[in-house]
Amino acid sequence: MTLEAAVAAVLFLGVVLYAVLGGADFGSGFWDLTAGDASRGARIRTLVDHSIGPVWEANHVWLIYVLVFLWTGFPGPFAAIMTTLFVPLAVAALGIVLRGSGFAFRKFAATLDEARLYGVLFATSSVITPFFLGAVAGAVASGRVPVEGYGDAWRSWTGPTSIVGGVLAVLSCAFLAGSFLTAEAERGGDLELAERLRSRTLVAGFVTGAVALAAVVVLRADAETLAEGLQGRGAAFVAGSAVAGITALWLLWIRRFGWARAAAVVAVAAIVVGWGVGQYPWILVEEVEIAEGAGARATLQALLWVFGAAALTVVPALGYMFWLTQQEEWAAEPGPVRTR
Repeated sequence: MTLEAAVAAVLFLGVVLYAVLGGADFGSGFWDLTAGDASRGARIRTLVDHSIGPVWEANHVWLIYVLVFLWTGFPGPFAAIMTTLFVPLAVAALGIVLRGSGFAFRKFAATLDEARLYGVLFATSSVITPFFLGAVAGAVASGRVPVEGYGDAWRSWTGPTSIVGGVLAVLSCAFLAGSFLTAEAERGGDLELAERLRSRTLVAGFVTGAVALAAVVVLRADAETLAEGLQGRGAAFVAGSAVAGITALWLLWIRRFGWARAAAVVAVAAIVVGWGVGQYPWILVEEVEIAEGAGARATLQALLWVFGAAALTVVPALGYMFWLTQQEEWAAEPGPVRTR
């Protein structure tokens, strides 16, 4: 493996981790949005607060990681992406800010109306943000980002691949979060809530699978290079994602919620990896290959050293935090949270 490919691989590792961990957080907002009115949706919203409260901000470390590695390791493609796709990226950034504000402030709202307002900000931003991030991915994958940058500010991210990418991002986050929340409800002893979430997550999973199948037709017509890569180098990962997704649905059906959560993680991670492998060796499809867009050799070597240092410091800390949230003390039934 070349130095440039190694840096691209560790960069894309951050994309996969953000898709899984950040995706589960964003998807929780989808279930918050669709939970119902104040009385019917209170238990789901309380579960959402309890489940993602310790981790929702920490998971953004992977987004920062991706941006820093892309900016430093591949400065030319980074500039092209930022100057072409500034509209969806700005909306996604605004969504992240509003989502965090709404999530934090609704717990301390003075009135029910204020809590509803902050809840709406949190929930809608949790849907908007992954859609626009998926649209950005679709723009890159369909070759709509020119190497010189400053591509069309609107048509670059409104093509068929971007729209499908955005919809799939929202649905995948919802399915992933539904699997997580169902397992958490069961672990906390709320079996009735687990059943409600189970049925809704099954629907989300089937819809996600249907849209993914339809996306094959879209990619063949609008992103031929990626489609060929997914049928070739990335085929094993696509197949693995399909098998894991079906397995997750089956495990939800037979009420093995903990295993269903693991299978959903594999399904999402595998399809994201398949995208990266299928797009290789392009960093900007049909415009710039990884080797051509990479920065100075000394910079790339330094990035790998930084990656090693981060793996030794950040990963154990995050792992310990996730471990704490899986302890029985944390699984105890939370108190009610006043939301919409």
